[in-house]
Amino acid sequence: MAVLTCVIILMSVTVTSVTALSISAIATNGRVASGGAYFMLSRTLGPEIGGPIGVVFCFANALACALHTVGFSEVVRDLMREFNVVMIDSVNDVRIVGVITVTILLLIALAGMAWESSMFFFLVLLISFANYLVGTVIPPNTEKQSIGIFGYRGDIFVENLTPSWRGPKGSFFQVFAIFFPAATGILSGVNICGDLKDPNNAIPKGTLAAIFWTTLSDLVIAVTTGVCVVRDASGNKSDILTGNSTDGFFFNLSGYPYLITAGVFAATLSSALGFLVSAPKIFQRLCKDEIYPFIIFFAKGYGKNNEPIRAYILCYLIAVIFILVAELNTIAALNSNFFLCSYGLINFSCFHASITNAPGWRPSFHYYSKWTALFGAVISMVLMFLFTWWAALITFCIIVFLFGYVNYYNKPIQNGIQPIMPQCLVLSGPPNQRPALVDFVGSFTKHVSLMICGDIILVDSLVKWMNKRKVRSFYTPLSAETLRAGAKNLLQASGLGKLKPNTLVLGFKGNWRESAPESIEDYINTI
Repeated sequence: MAVLTCVIILMSVTVTSVTALSISAIATNGRVASGGAYFMLSRTLGPEIGGPIGVVFCFANALACALHTVGFSEVVRDLMREFNVVMIDSVNDVRIVGVITVTILLLIALAGMAWESSMFFFLVLLISFANYLVGTVIPPNTEKQSIGIFGYRGDIFVENLTPSWRGPKGSFFQVFAIFFPAATGILSGVNICGDLKDPNNAIPKGTLAAIFWTTLSDLVIAVTTGVCVVRDASGNKSDILTGNSTDGFFFNLSGYPYLITAGVFAATLSSALGFLVSAPKIFQRLCKDEIYPFIIFFAKGYGKNNEPIRAYILCYLIAVIFILVAELNTIAALNSNFFLCSYGLINFSCFHASITNAPGWRPSFHYYSKWTALFGAVISMVLMFLFTWWAALITFCIIVFLFGYVNYYNKPIQNGIQPIMPQCLVLSGPPNQRPALVDFVGSFTKHVSLMICGDIILVDSLVKWMNKRKVRSFYTPLSAETLRAGAKNLLQASGLGKLKPNTLVLGFKGNWRESAPESIEDYINTI
């Protein structure tokens, strides 16, 4: 199983790394403010793309808050069992603890202490991880061996290389779907981009560094567990290698067992708090842009920091609904689906902007490639259907509705959002007389956006000029590809029709020569 575990970790990292490259490209493309990935996408590529991604991403964050809260609650329930404490039953105890926990997290977020709490959880997590590594090198006693912990042994590692699926839900992609939420924190830095001093520089470095270190720690845990722990153990000291399961091995594979519990608490609570804080802020920015009028209610902020209290309450209620499901594996699969959808849309948006030469798309991140973005989009969509096909179909229907709504109603763009295809009227006069202006506008309209070069002729001034010279004449400006075509169009427009013996066409050298006259004699020669 160690091999497939590493494969799952590396596949997750592939998806998140490619998405991180796309996010870094977006972050280096222009101004970054509060609103996370939604703000950057909507300001760079337009609300048609940013709006649907923003809605799905906000829901994914709320769902992730529920997922990590349930994970925390299950550990608390198991600890309560060790002390023979049961409130109702195993499922309802998870629900009760989960609702209480997410309520406390909401109060922490509203009090503005999310950052301090996250730093504390991070320190506890580091200590817990160090404690785990120390535990792997401590020679196991008889009690540890009875639950399957034997320390570093090559024969155990060889045996654990291949999988042994247990139960009706045992398959590679089902396990993958359960693990994937552990890799969905890559946009945490983007979610707080409004609080960063230099987000254009910090987001690429911080996101890629976080992926590297979390991947390394995940691989270390997977390999060390596969080397030290057997697949089955009874828990009976007299029956070392046979039995039913190795429940609790991770708790005992450490220097001090309760530090592992503290680490689990820190990991789940910090993640739940981070998602609970980020989702309302992104959703508030989305609502302020008035892309979807039916959610404008949640745009209102309170206090000097414009806190999105209404959005907090909405995110809290969504989290509570899924906490009441109290089934970690089910929530994890759904959470993977929505995050993969977000990642796929982000990658595809970057790819689309690259191949269409979108006017606002000029990223300065050197490691970005439109082909890696396309790969990230394709692999995300494929994994969605491999994880939970019915959830993938529902998600795609939601995306189509959100995208269609924005494009069908075509509302005026609010709050400074720039459309992806600007239409430019260039007052160039004859374009060949102002080439610098024409080339400048063409550099960002490319061959996609509409550009009109206008040549404004003051007809009244020209008529006055002729009257001043005592010449009675009509003035008829016309645009044509050639002089010959223009003359024909003028004849039709003036009602002269076909040339008659008494009709003179002046201005050509000879009869219908397509060259401008050089002197007054040329005009006389045509009479």
